[in-house]
Parts: sequence; structure tokens; C-alpha cells
Amino acid sequence: MNKISASGTDVFPKDKYSVGADVEAPVALMVRSAKLHDMQFDKETIAISRAGAGVNNIPCDRCADEGIVVFNTPGANANAVKELTLAALLLASRDIVGGIAWAEALEANDEVGAKVEAGKGAFAGCELFGKTLGVIGLGAIGGLVANAGVKLGMKVIGYDPHLSVSAAWNLSGSVVKADSYDEIFAKSDYITLHIPALPTTKGMINSAAIEKMKDGVKIINLSRADLVNFADLKEALESGKVSAYVTDFPNEEIKGCKNAIAIPHLGASTAESEDNCAVMAAHELDDFLQNGNITNSV
Repeated sequence: MNKISASGTDVFPKDKYSVGADVEAPVALMVRSAKLHDMQFDKETIAISRAGAGVNNIPCDRCADEGIVVFNTPGANANAVKELTLAALLLASRDIVGGIAWAEALEANDEVGAKVEAGKGAFAGCELFGKTLGVIGLGAIGGLVANAGVKLGMKVIGYDPHLSVSAAWNLSGSVVKADSYDEIFAKSDYITLHIPALPTTKGMINSAAIEKMKDGVKIINLSRADLVNFADLKEALESGKVSAYVTDFPNEEIKGCKNAIAIPHLGASTAESEDNCAVMAAHELDDFLQNGNITNSV
């Protein structure tokens, strides 16, 4: 349903499978971001594998009713998203984007160096070291982010109401367990979201939540756009209550919004991540279709 890395499609033996974008009556589907909610599934389809972690583009309840197993690939793109989160933290801390745009707009003459030295103060920011990072969601991605925050010298607190034992084992001992979202809101200089978009999490960053946060808090959202009530966030950005918002989900509202940086959905867009997700998704399908085994079913 999308362009899938050949590293993944090559997993399927050619003597057992026909793989392509136009297979009639497919037994299984591989998908990345294509929205399947309006799709009528063929009666032969018994499995869907999402090359990625989030499955909000798949009608999971309807698939369950129709007997279609839905797989995802948790952790396969975690390092790519972790690295972009670190970049987002730096973009939120120092006006790198604004500074680059200003420097590029300078006319090419002998005065550029002098103008840079005179004007760079307008883009000064703060360091991450010693600041408090609140991580909401401590799964495959959030756990890596929390551990990286510790290595950067940040004070890291995390909250995950569904933290698994295996995820907890992988956390640095320096990560402090928060007891609630409210504790994260109250104590953090930076808040980064690493949770799925569910009815219980949709719009969780809203005016009530923001009111509990520190003045000048910086928010990173590389998870799902729906986690944030953007009307409430925009008001907080305008007032300065939230000093920076970095997201991986551009839209019409965020364009030109004060102190907001929109990255064009690059979270898992690395060659390594796309290969990892495709290979994992393919092995899940192959093992299910050949042996009936179910791994990472949602």
C-alpha cells in the first residue's frame, strides 16, 4: 500500500509469494502511512503489517471483526525518532532555524563577518545541561530519549501508566519515575511526547495541562498531531507561556505560528529505519502465513 524497502519485500521467497502493489485478492497487506479506514478488504485478506509503530491509519476494530490480524513493528524505528527528538530539543533551546535564515539573508560582501558578530545575540538560547526533561511514554522510543537525556546531563523524569517490565529494565537508573502527567507538567523545563493517539490521549496537551506547566516550557511532539489541542497551544505560544513547540506534523494552523517549528514528518525517515521496519513487518507476515505464529499483533 506504500513504497516498501526492498530489504523487506525480499524476505518473501519468490517461489511462495507474489508481491506487488496490484496483487489481486491479496492474502496480506504491507503498509506504512496509507490510510485504510475507507478501504474494503478482500475476503482473502487475513493479515496487515504496518511498517512502523503507530496504527491509527488502520481500522483495527473492523479488522478484528473481519478476522484480519494487524501487526506493527515496535522499536524498529526507535533510534531514528530518538535522534530527531534530540535535534528537536536543540532546535527548541536555541534559535538555530531563525539564525540560519537571518545569516542566509545577509548580502554577500566583506561586512558579513562583522554583521554576524553584531547580530548573533538576537538568536541566543539556553543549554540542555542541568535542565529537567519530562518524558511522557517510556516505550521503545521514549526510553531511548530518557536515557539520552541523562547522558546529556539533564535531570530526567518519566511517566508511563502502561510501562512494561522489559521497558523498565532498559531505563537508566537516573530516570526518576513521576506519579502522574501533572507531575511531569509541573516539574519539566522540556516535555517530550512518546505515546500513541488514543481516545484517552487525544488533545491531552490543552489549556488545562498547559496552565500546570512552568512558564517558558518547551514542548516536543514527534508522536502524533492529535495529542495537542493546537488552538490552546497557539494561545500559549503567543503569550510566551510555552516558549517553543517543535513538531513532526505540519499543518495550516502551525504555518507562521510564533515560536513553532514544523519538521516535515521525518521521524522514521532514515534509510536504516525504513529497512528495519520493512524487514520486521515482512518476517511477521511470513511467520504468520507459513506457520500461524503471531508476533506484535495489535
